[in-house]
Amino acid sequence: MIEKLLPLSAAASEQFGDTPDGEGLFPQERALLAGVGAGRRREFTTVRHCARLALKELGVPPAPLLPDEGGAPGWPTGIVGSMTHCRGYRAAVVAHRTAVRALGIDAEPHRPLREGVVSAVARPEERAALAGLGGTVCWDRLLFSAKEAAFKAWSPGARAGGIRPRSLHDIRVTLHPADGTFRAEILPDHPEATCLEGHWLASPDLLLTAVSVPASRTAALAGSLSAGTNV
Repeated sequence: MIEKLLPLSAAASEQFGDTPDGEGLFPQERALLAGVGAGRRREFTTVRHCARLALKELGVPPAPLLPDEGGAPGWPTGIVGSMTHCRGYRAAVVAHRTAVRALGIDAEPHRPLREGVVSAVARPEERAALAGLGGTVCWDRLLFSAKEAAFKAWSPGARAGGIRPRSLHDIRVTLHPADGTFRAEILPDHPEATCLEGHWLASPDLLLTAVSVPASRTAALAGSLSAGTNV
């Protein structure tokens, strides 16, 4: 599913179940799981299994994928990537930095946000826009997911602009229901900030969002006609 939202130069891997706890992890990765609960261990293991499968598609050998100082996954030299997980879904995407400057993906269960979350993450103009949207898509959750994907693309080491948002409230997202795209802007306005363009996909159980910044703006997107459609 996630590959429909990505450029042709990116590689992706996803799973709807978990890899056995700790399977395939490097010692450095296992060390990070000391005292961690079983659920988190499975997430950590499976999403890194996905990442190594995606890296293999690019011809990159397996290596420890350790978090950086900000908690974002560290990638091999010359590689950009992103990971995501939610209940029943894990995914990772990677690309050569020569082809893609930054990547950010997010997966969310397709159900409304809990009461109070929308006001915490959405700006007034975003809440007003949500009120005007109809249909069966949980737009509030999709807005949250789009912000998460954009935040990851702006994260250290895969930064798409000159500055980084401090929170999801610092990102203004405009959803485009007709074509399955969205636009993310960092706020307040900054001359070094880059407006990011993203794609989204909705299934009955899952919402997926992805942001990619091509090294060349002429890089082709795969599956753009499918973005935003129900699957």
